[in-house]
Amino acid sequence: MTHQSLMLPWGVNDINELLKPEPLRLEMGLTRNSDGWLTVAIRTDLHGCKGRMLDWWFTFFDTTQHIRWWHPHDHVEHRGWDQHWRKGQSYVGASIDAVEWLAELPPVPARLKFHAAEDFFAAQPLRQARDGQALSAAVCARIGFGEQVALDDYGDPLDGEMLHLARDTPYGCVLRSRFLLGKSCANAHEELPDEVGFNLMRHCYNEFSYLAQFLPSLYYAENGHETAPLPW
Repeated sequence: MTHQSLMLPWGVNDINELLKPEPLRLEMGLTRNSDGWLTVAIRTDLHGCKGRMLDWWFTFFDTTQHIRWWHPHDHVEHRGWDQHWRKGQSYVGASIDAVEWLAELPPVPARLKFHAAEDFFAAQPLRQARDGQALSAAVCARIGFGEQVALDDYGDPLDGEMLHLARDTPYGCVLRSRFLLGKSCANAHEELPDEVGFNLMRHCYNEFSYLAQFLPSLYYAENGHETAPLPW
């Protein structure tokens, strides 16, 4: 991989490289492409959690209390899922509105519309990653910020995109998160300072670290499909 990879969207030459379990040039940090779009990369170890638990979580939470469990500092308000969300069943195709701090940055409303991984990745690398156990969950969305989020004709926010890619490990799973921001900016270099990226990095790392502390017990207690293993 050449240094050029850090001047392209997502910080890689090809987005499908994010599906590989091997280390990448950028695992934790910021980079921009030639248009100034900001890529924020975060890696979080989730002890005790598996990808299926993370995927289930997005079909479960639906209150402000739930998202405050997730991040008791930064998550302010859950404003609701749209009609495409199915409790305990599916979040792909659904949109959510919420208000969050980004570490030290003041609270901002956000909208996310969730997509299948197939909308971001090529079919063959995605199938190989799943079959080879390099990918146990993929939470993918298009995102927007502000009280009036700009949407395209399909209801997708235009500000950026988000990926959370889980790979199960003996201790739980490792989460490779990426955000691509600034797509709707006239001048992303000026409108989207690095400060936003660094605060988003801390926010993401902290929220998934908090989530790992309670998600396994919640998953076994609420999903009704698996028996919890007994520690003793």
